[in-house]
Amino acid sequence: MTNDAGRIASLDTLRGLGVLGILAVNATAFALPYAAHADPALVAQAHASQVAWAIMHVFFEAKFVTLFSLLFGASVLLVGGERRDPEKSPVLWRRLGWLAVFGVLHGAAIWFGDILLLYAVAGSLAALARSWAPKRLFTVGSLLLLGVILLEIASPVSSLFIPQARVEIAAYAARAAAGAPAEIAAYRGGLASALQANFKSWLVLQVPSLIFYVWNALGLMMIGMGLLRTGVFQARRGAGLYVVLLLLGAAALGVIGWTAWGDVEAGMASPTWRAYVAIANATLAPVVTLGYLALVALLLKAGALRGVTSALANVGKMAFTNYIAQSVIMTTLFWSGRGLGLFGQLTRAELWAVVGAIWVLQIAWSQLWMRSFRYGPLEWVWRSLSHARRLPIRRPRDEAREPAAA
Repeated sequence: MTNDAGRIASLDTLRGLGVLGILAVNATAFALPYAAHADPALVAQAHASQVAWAIMHVFFEAKFVTLFSLLFGASVLLVGGERRDPEKSPVLWRRLGWLAVFGVLHGAAIWFGDILLLYAVAGSLAALARSWAPKRLFTVGSLLLLGVILLEIASPVSSLFIPQARVEIAAYAARAAAGAPAEIAAYRGGLASALQANFKSWLVLQVPSLIFYVWNALGLMMIGMGLLRTGVFQARRGAGLYVVLLLLGAAALGVIGWTAWGDVEAGMASPTWRAYVAIANATLAPVVTLGYLALVALLLKAGALRGVTSALANVGKMAFTNYIAQSVIMTTLFWSGRGLGLFGQLTRAELWAVVGAIWVLQIAWSQLWMRSFRYGPLEWVWRSLSHARRLPIRRPRDEAREPAAA
């Protein structure tokens, strides 16, 4: 199932869904102190904010970054072809090299929560496996993912049985909360102060985390390559497979929702419910992601909600541009010096209004741009650098009259 210029409609649609979903999770890191991640209850005392957190956690957290990692694995295979492909391989390696450059610039100078550098590193490792058979890709990718999940749930599991572990987790959250006033002051203290705080966070928090998260991303990329090789990503498999995946995803979503609501009902103050929340999401988020994938595949196979899938596909064709634009918009809103200086001022509930407004803006902007251009602006720069030549960006006039996403 392809759209204009031979693109795969399902991948574009999923990519658009992914980049919009990622904003719903990243909004907290743009707008609130790091303590909001260490312990969401610290900045969600009001019931409305607790519900706002629950919506983000249940439907978005870890699901869309998982989807994006799967999609990146598919793109490594699409761009690079077989491992020893003499024409595609140089393009892939230049593509990954330039992505690393973009990632460093984005993380160090725009927003510390960059994921591009991680994808460049993990993608370089995944590229070595792009000639593997699907079974091997699924097996190795799943083992890597399982290893990371076991490490992620070690702390919350231990907190259920070891009192000292609970004490250490509470102490970590308290240290993060103690640093919140200084963090708020830094991001509201002018552009130089905000840039310095951002660079420090990128260098101290994000760069070292590559050592851990690269294996998670690599495992998901391998699985994504397998999904492409078997036609799952392209919506080419029978409807029965997608129905099963959708039902499994719905069941997993129900479990995650149950833990999140139990946490809210306990005032987000119960260490037991906090542990349940972390364990459920770490283990079941990939299943939910596959459910989302299946839902999109079934919609495309049935030709249903074409206006929605077409709009998402346009956002997906410009995923790189839209991802960076989100960082620019959000830092403009929340940093001082180049923006409104709202850092630490909005509740989680109020953040949803910001996220919704940016979704509408990016859907509209992508629709308008793709009517006249083949690629998003940053996609065009990245493609041209990868191919080592200037690629045409404008659509021919007769092509521009056609819908941007078939």
